Amino acid sequence: MTFQLFKIVPAALVAASLLLAGCKDAPDPGKPAAAAASTPVSVAAVAAEAKGFSVGSAVSARTVYVFFDAQCPHCTALWEAAKPLKPQARFVWIPVGILNASSTAQGATLLAAKDPVAAMDAHEASMTAKGGGISAGSDIEAQKADVAKNTELLTRFGFASIPTIIGNHAETGALVTQEGAMPTAALAGLLGLKVPAAP
Repeated sequence: MTFQLFKIVPAALVAASLLLAGCKDAPDPGKPAAAAASTPVSVAAVAAEAKGFSVGSAVSARTVYVFFDAQCPHCTALWEAAKPLKPQARFVWIPVGILNASSTAQGATLLAAKDPVAAMDAHEASMTAKGGGISAGSDIEAQKADVAKNTELLTRFGFASIPTIIGNHAETGALVTQEGAMPTAALAGLLGLKVPAAP
């Protein structure tokens, strides 16, 4: 009985840690380890250099930036967790290409969409259903270049996983960053927002 309990508890802890973890690029033995940040993390740098699409009020005083990979299941979880906070902040979703060959093409397709939010909803629904996400669009070379620049910026900041959240705390104004997904209440706490009432 003790042996079985010992096996069950670690498995539960591993599952819990994976739920809130972030996706990382698969290790490549021939690739050097990620370098330390060469650019200080700042909201101003993200606003100036990154290309993404907005969710929530365009006139919100609070803006939160989320670097995501279209193939990342943790990013799917964060997409859903952020939805109840849209009335309090504008979220800018910034696609990067880290996990596999589909990442850049799907991220570029989302940037090129006439309605990126609807395209992202369709994409994440497909990801949740294990459908692999949306099909890559055509004539998206400019957006692929934007995704490559977003990826390079994330690397310069020294982050190692996605999703990566960057913003300012709503009450203190302090810079906040987070690697990995979080449930809605924890995300609200990180950003200094009000926890939405349960539906």
